[in-house]
Amino acid sequence: MLACDTRPGMAAPFDGVHFPSMNLTQTILGVEFSNPTVLASGIMGITASSWKLCAKNGAGGITTKSLWLKEHKGHANPTIISTDHWTLNAVGVPDAGPEKAKEEIGSFMKGKPVPLIANIIAESVENFAKTAEAILPLKPDFLEVNISCPNVEDEFGRPFACSAPDAAAVTKAVKAVSGKTPVFIKLSPNVDNIGVIAIACAKAGADGFTAINTVGPGMAIDLKSRMPILANKVGGLSGPGIKPIAVKCIADVYAATEGKLPIIGTGGVYTGEDAIELMLAGASLIGIGTAVGDRNVDVFKKICEEMQLWCTNEGVENVSDLVGAMHQELKKRGLKGVRKVSVS
Repeated sequence: MLACDTRPGMAAPFDGVHFPSMNLTQTILGVEFSNPTVLASGIMGITASSWKLCAKNGAGGITTKSLWLKEHKGHANPTIISTDHWTLNAVGVPDAGPEKAKEEIGSFMKGKPVPLIANIIAESVENFAKTAEAILPLKPDFLEVNISCPNVEDEFGRPFACSAPDAAAVTKAVKAVSGKTPVFIKLSPNVDNIGVIAIACAKAGADGFTAINTVGPGMAIDLKSRMPILANKVGGLSGPGIKPIAVKCIADVYAATEGKLPIIGTGGVYTGEDAIELMLAGASLIGIGTAVGDRNVDVFKKICEEMQLWCTNEGVENVSDLVGAMHQELKKRGLKGVRKVSVS
């Protein structure tokens, strides 16, 4: 049980409470975030107005929904089923195309309240590069390259993130056109060794990682009809139930890359203590997704308040000191660390 459990159905204990000043800012590859929380891709990430609403409610940064080179319809309804413990989605990564993206990102960038991370997706290595070229003139702070969506396999085959050579090929292609814009590769938990994939991407020039995408795919069946509930039959799993997987994957990526590349940690974060746990594993920024629906759009502000309370109680003055601290603690105690991988 968390000391301050604010998952669905639990009261928020910090309304109106003020905490002593402590430093939540994070500077990642020269970009300053007022706090570590970031709107994850695909969650309210459709319009400039929704991004600004998240920023107004405390988000330290915004990630767009996945952007395609051409319009992409996505899957038929029903596309989402949710419980208190997990959410299964097969939205199918719909997108209105680059002209709509340019309109919304252009609107957000006028008086930009927080950093913007543009998430891109494609069905081929060549089109990843072309999509990046289409979005880069809008000057996002980072590119996030989605090579790991688990619910479009029927349409496009196995995700690029499931193969080290394929992941590296996408990374290399995007880096060839990205100029000075940092490139973060969004990794999949659905692999034998995420560290191997991370090293391959790092060698191909990745500037950072987002870990993790949804788990699965999974399936839910309606008992009366005896049919899959989602029209796509399967979907990606998110929500609080996947947090231990996210923690392990982040720790593996951090160890594999020796903490040299920043990680946006995402997966099952609902509370400030959840966010801190991902940071201890190695995350520098924290993506918030499913919790936006369950704890409302001001979840970013709530999580920051909960982080401040924990840090105050623990004597932590700078949140950046938490990044990778589990690995440091293991070393200090003379204990074996998280597995590292060797790739020739």
